[in-house]
Amino acid sequence: MYYDDLSPYAYFAPEEGDNFTEVETGTRFVTARCAYQRLNVGWLESGRPWTSGPAPAAFTSKLLTVLKAQAVNGTLGLHECDLCAEPLDDAHPWYVPRPGHRRASAGADEIRVPGAPGTAYAAPSLIGHYVLDHGYLPPREFIDAVLAFDLRDRSTAYPWIAFPWIPDDAELYDAAIE
Repeated sequence: MYYDDLSPYAYFAPEEGDNFTEVETGTRFVTARCAYQRLNVGWLESGRPWTSGPAPAAFTSKLLTVLKAQAVNGTLGLHECDLCAEPLDDAHPWYVPRPGHRRASAGADEIRVPGAPGTAYAAPSLIGHYVLDHGYLPPREFIDAVLAFDLRDRSTAYPWIAFPWIPDDAELYDAAIE
């Protein structure tokens, strides 16, 4: 799935909001209407243009931390990296990096990174693979936003979700109590 960097997010309709999953247990889902504009970053596809170059080490480290802390708009299907020369062997677990790679080359969710007031960056979970294994260099404003993102800054109503802009009236589904 390809979208130009910094174009308006369109994978899910704005009225559907964003669905955040509690990463540690995977049991709580918070659906929040988007009170922020979402901009695409890192939605790469073979045959489409993208910027390459060395990413700052501090950015790469922080991006990996965000990827471990967040899961947004998870889907039941996997998206496999089509920048990799060969598709995954059916016997190879999708969540294990390919030989010579540092990150898994398939994903099923996204992350959100707060930017300027009213703007959040929407990236696929494969962005870590794209940066580390294919040399993708995201736009500078995304790099700056990742570096500035304090993962301890969270919503008052939903402190277990690593994103600060979830409104108090967001809809909660807790599989642990259902």
